[in-house]
Amino acid sequence: MFTHLPPLNSIRVFEAAARLKSFKAAAAELNVTPTAVSHQIRSLEDRLGTLLFERKTRAIELTEEGEKLAQAAYLALQQLSVVLEDISDTQTTLTLSTTSSFAAMWLVPKLEKFHRLNPHIQVIVKTGEQLDDLEKDRRIDLAIRYGQFKGEEANRIELVNETLGLYATPEYLESHARISDACLIETKWENTNLPVISWDQYLGKQHKPANIRQFDQEHHVIQAALAGQGIALVSSLLVQTALQQGWLTEYDKKHRALGLTYYLIIPPHSKHSRKVTLFRNWLTDELAVNG
Repeated sequence: MFTHLPPLNSIRVFEAAARLKSFKAAAAELNVTPTAVSHQIRSLEDRLGTLLFERKTRAIELTEEGEKLAQAAYLALQQLSVVLEDISDTQTTLTLSTTSSFAAMWLVPKLEKFHRLNPHIQVIVKTGEQLDDLEKDRRIDLAIRYGQFKGEEANRIELVNETLGLYATPEYLESHARISDACLIETKWENTNLPVISWDQYLGKQHKPANIRQFDQEHHVIQAALAGQGIALVSSLLVQTALQQGWLTEYDKKHRALGLTYYLIIPPHSKHSRKVTLFRNWLTDELAVNG
């Protein structure tokens, strides 16, 4: 019935090259050489008797026939992947993209709970401040983003709105009763698209602090506070573990303010994935209890 179809591997290679618009990028995703990708594409074109790509000096573009095949290949491989995952009893991998601070201070300390509930799913956490292209990179199953949330879309789900507070070690607060005598620690975002959150906003220009220390990652701010270096202006979500363990304490609850939002992005290739659904449900439940 399907004897006329080309080998599945050639379709897989073609789909990656079509989605990424690059033989080199497809080779990196598939862990093969660009030459191997080029050979597979050429063999597929010879078998079909039509060109699928227009080769240009520094780029490739799909032909009309290539566009048709790319859409069909993507849908077919997506459906096949979902079914294989659903019926398989072997361990599967879920790759999550998120910020370094959220991973280090909230997610990783809690992942053991998810593993106990779902021992067949291995979670790989990919961090960085550069946003991954989730539609092109099918190795990433979902992403947790941070910033201003502009309303739910089909693939964007609000997780939690953070509260900002002031935190330091109990010992530091005992020896620095007045905030004007303390070292004040804040985050200066590496991502300039994020709105500024600073001590100036909290204290006002008439009480401009004299001693401010800045880091470009929130988990560095928290680590500085844990080391007894000052009072940190950070998300209450990220200091949960430190508060529960008594390593940090809150300076003054009257200084709390609404911060930004953590939200989930589920790319099209993951929307029917069972492992993604399991992780999403666990994440929302955990944040509802501990958010």
